[in-house]
Amino acid sequence: MSHSVTTCLCGAVKISAEKINPKFTVCHCQSCRTWGGAPFFAVQCGTKVKIEGNDKVKMYDSSSWASRGFCTECGTHLFFKLKESGEYNIPVGLFPNLKGLEMDMQYFSDMRPSYYCFSNATKEMTTAEIMAYFATQM
Repeated sequence: MSHSVTTCLCGAVKISAEKINPKFTVCHCQSCRTWGGAPFFAVQCGTKVKIEGNDKVKMYDSSSWASRGFCTECGTHLFFKLKESGEYNIPVGLFPNLKGLEMDMQYFSDMRPSYYCFSNATKEMTTAEIMAYFATQM
């Protein structure tokens, strides 16, 4: 997908992503559900991401392999950034005009609460599968 630009709710932070994968992911882990009150729907944007307004971005070191960024003014969740690769996963809702979106992967599927489910046929990774994958990345 081509270059996309978005901002947080208050406009203090502007994000430009050169490439966005329209096959988005959903994460059911407790950290994501605590962070946003629901599963985290994210598009993978790679490393070619430009952020303006860095003085308004607060980073939170949420795991051994990733950090989360949010706007200190309005609280908008801006991204989940992998430490090793520097790749950004940005909330799909920040880009309202994306075309061809398709739910492709559900992470921590074994942690999905019983009070919701998705009918989309997707790939899934359990906690054990994700831990094994990231252990090889460090």
